[in-house]
Amino acid sequence: MRVITAAQIAEAVTERDVVETLRSAFRAETVAPLRHHHDIMRPDAATATLLLMPAWTDFETQGHTERGYIGTKIVTVFPDNGEQGLPAVMGVYFLMSGKTGQPLAVIDGQSLTLWRTAAASALASSYLSREDSHRLLMVGAGALAPFLIKAHAAVRPINQVLLWNRNFENAEKVARKLTSNTLPVTATDDLEGAVRGADIVSCATLSKDPLVKGAWLRPGVHVDCVGAFKPDMRETDDDVIRRARVFVDTRPGAMKEAGDIVQPLKSGVLDEMDITADLFELTRGQKAGRRFYDQITFFKSVGTALEDLAAAVLIFQRV
Repeated sequence: MRVITAAQIAEAVTERDVVETLRSAFRAETVAPLRHHHDIMRPDAATATLLLMPAWTDFETQGHTERGYIGTKIVTVFPDNGEQGLPAVMGVYFLMSGKTGQPLAVIDGQSLTLWRTAAASALASSYLSREDSHRLLMVGAGALAPFLIKAHAAVRPINQVLLWNRNFENAEKVARKLTSNTLPVTATDDLEGAVRGADIVSCATLSKDPLVKGAWLRPGVHVDCVGAFKPDMRETDDDVIRRARVFVDTRPGAMKEAGDIVQPLKSGVLDEMDITADLFELTRGQKAGRRFYDQITFFKSVGTALEDLAAAVLIFQRV
């Protein structure tokens, strides 16, 4: 059984590799039950979360000659880890043979999550953002920020990136690390101004209150929301939902867990029928993405075990 590290993952794959792997995975058939979500109450500390995410190849649809895989990701989310200089999200991924159940690999779960989460947003962007999008605003300077920036730049001609974070010093620090000759990244403390000038707004925060307001969105912008993975969390306000054509990664997950979807559904701002499509429908050509240049699009991702399994198999085969 292999042990695959974050460094090995970074050497084995590119952002575009993972995007195209996920595109194929959403077109194929995989069994991915809704993830198990458990709150962990801690005295004198923010509630932590344990996530269990299984998935396996569907032999009924793919045939018994397919080798097949089974995978399970175990993830923890400790919101206050930043105070100790630790990532909020950590975990491990177990990959097994779909024929025998034999363990094949243990993969760095944190790195796998970062790669596949960013790739899912970029995959959605390939259908929903304008093809000439070149100004990206990254809201949040956590571990996901560098991966989202690089993934969006892999599918669109991004040449200008603004980075906003509640803590401006952290935004400056991350921006300095990410800036290159081909992709300048600049920290900003003007969230409203940055949103108004962006072609793509990508959010990856643990916010419980809306950060991005619909009144700030200019025609043609694409909004990508990755954080706020619980019903009581929110990164965008109701006006964003009112103004945008809404898409999700998976309907069951988004309607159960994503505050940016759950809360508007509960208040009546959003109806289930207003969710235009998920990634299954977009990748299979069953539903259209962006319809016209000035349309505002909104994508909400909560993650699915399908993405983890697809990325894990790619990494295992490459390493």
